[in-house]
Amino acid sequence: MNSNIQLLKEVLTNHIQLATSGWSMGSFGVIAEFHQDADEPLLSDKPADCLRATNRGAIHIEQFDDIQPVAYEILSKNENRWQHGLALCLPDEKARMGQRNVLTDLGPDEKAVLEDHRGWRLFDMGINALGSGCGQVDFCIRTDNEELINILRDNLGKPIFESGVMPEILKAHPHRIAITPIGRVEVFQKIGGPDTGDKSPEGPHTHLLPKLIQSGNSHNANIAIPDGLIPCAYLHPESPMVDNLGADKPFDRGAYDAFQKLLDIWGTEPYMATKTTVFAQLKNGLEPEDPKLYKSRVQRMAHRMAVRQALFL
Repeated sequence: MNSNIQLLKEVLTNHIQLATSGWSMGSFGVIAEFHQDADEPLLSDKPADCLRATNRGAIHIEQFDDIQPVAYEILSKNENRWQHGLALCLPDEKARMGQRNVLTDLGPDEKAVLEDHRGWRLFDMGINALGSGCGQVDFCIRTDNEELINILRDNLGKPIFESGVMPEILKAHPHRIAITPIGRVEVFQKIGGPDTGDKSPEGPHTHLLPKLIQSGNSHNANIAIPDGLIPCAYLHPESPMVDNLGADKPFDRGAYDAFQKLLDIWGTEPYMATKTTVFAQLKNGLEPEDPKLYKSRVQRMAHRMAVRQALFL
């Protein structure tokens, strides 16, 4: 196995066992997230296969050969926070799924993480009709509810948001499955809406936001993904300043340092060079130049990030 792939697999294998690390698969505006609690019972646990399942959801990273990791940091509107992650990218030509535009019956979900779900019916929702930027994910629903299956079959070949089936889906709460070329995230919990107090449940959940999908973006524009790559999944390591529920916590230098190691390996060169320069200037008591002087958005982000992180360090 290629040494870079081996290193990536070791990192992901480690993080899939950590309750402090989160995961997501999908595109801009349509995503499935996997989170776990420290004491949560496991229904399947195969770290070597990057597979884990609980009563609330599951994740399985199935192939690594072409993955190109990109570590990133982005500023938060809250001046005391920032976000970081590891985007798992593929070359554009290898990052494409079915790109369906209509509701489609895919048959039994033979690749379901849990064997009990492999006879359930899988339907592609055809979200590509909303925007071209979500081609790296087949966003599906899975169910054994015969009433819902019959309703879905009656509407095959139609754009789902024009078919009138969404209220039935919201009522039945089928599993949501985000399938990408590198693997899948499965969510078993209820869909955020009237039955959940209009809030996404804690733990595994999904977001389907048509307005963001219609932008045509494959990812958040603040994440500097090199040209020619498409992010299919994300690892979200522990934050140094907020807990798993997004509440403030005392600055955790260990969590900060742990992610900086990933950034040193897989951060992009313009970001890392600028951040290193600004840190050195601050350490030597120099006033960094105005970030507006940088022509690159990535460099401006790196400058502001270094100044913000210096306050904690």
